[in-house]
Amino acid sequence: MTEREKEARKRTEGGVPPHDGMSAGPRKRFVKKRRPVPADELAGEIRSGSRLALAKGITLLESRSPEDRKAAQELLLGLLPDSGNSVRIGITGVPGAGKSTFIESFGLMLAEAGHKVAVLAIDPSSTVTGGSILGDKTRMEELARHPNAFIRPSPSSGTLGGVHRKTRETMLLCEAAGYDIILIETVGVGQSETAVRGMADFFLLLVLTGAGDELQGVKKGIMELADGIIVHKADGDNIIPAKRTAREYKQFLHMLQPATPGWQTTVHPVSSLAGNGLEDVWETILGFRENMSGTGEWDRRRRDQLKAWFRQSIEDWLIDSFYASEGRKKEVERLEGKILDGRLTVTAAVEELFRG
Repeated sequence: MTEREKEARKRTEGGVPPHDGMSAGPRKRFVKKRRPVPADELAGEIRSGSRLALAKGITLLESRSPEDRKAAQELLLGLLPDSGNSVRIGITGVPGAGKSTFIESFGLMLAEAGHKVAVLAIDPSSTVTGGSILGDKTRMEELARHPNAFIRPSPSSGTLGGVHRKTRETMLLCEAAGYDIILIETVGVGQSETAVRGMADFFLLLVLTGAGDELQGVKKGIMELADGIIVHKADGDNIIPAKRTAREYKQFLHMLQPATPGWQTTVHPVSSLAGNGLEDVWETILGFRENMSGTGEWDRRRRDQLKAWFRQSIEDWLIDSFYASEGRKKEVERLEGKILDGRLTVTAAVEELFRG
């Protein structure tokens, strides 16, 4: 009897079925480790205009991993000299004003004219998952397919003003990739729009007509921030009312302080469906850039954007580092319990928290 036969008999007598050479044992699960792309390599791909590389770079920026954060800053530093050569347009408006419809029509017009258009669409965040609710990429299908366009939907993550905390850095990557027009769509649900104003060269407000007293439906504070106002959906039976509403806004704007020194806020009736008024909006933005570049306001606004970014980053860092301390969340919860039980005021709780 050979050694193989002895081994087979031993296994059979011991109640262990002989191995048939076919069935496998317990399968081991192998987790493929993600190979980090070197920052300089990724930067080169972004400069070449790769949309895939750009998407990877933005994902890296949005990551909360310490390793990814370090790599993201190396990437940004490498691309900084290639950024800043775009027109940054912030777009806001009341819900239902048709911001996405306008952006798609406006973006397609610009893309067809040879411009490279990046859309940073900030969606409301789900309170359950933290993800985007609306999915702007699915609402701008035609623009998303255009070779000269790049759409990046990001959840607002509860950020004030409906702007993702990494939107500023994302803009720099898009500019380094050759996108000369950046469109930033905000949530537009009445949150502070100063966050958008602090990162855009031109701030555009979309309003509606035919809903009663239009001027009462828009906050005066938002109008004071706008460089241009669009009376949207000016088509069909709504053309004449839209033109009337535009005249009313122009009269009202004369009573407000201009959003930008040396510039009178413009008002245009626009139909994104028919394409009417889109070219007027672009001509207005070009006129704004030329006017503001001549007075030095354009460069001053860019410096203000950097200062606002720096100060916002300080606040973000302080909040993150505060909650990163061990036991801090439990301490906050303990004090919250005292507040809810009426044993401690909010101010006293905050003082106790920081004394500890």
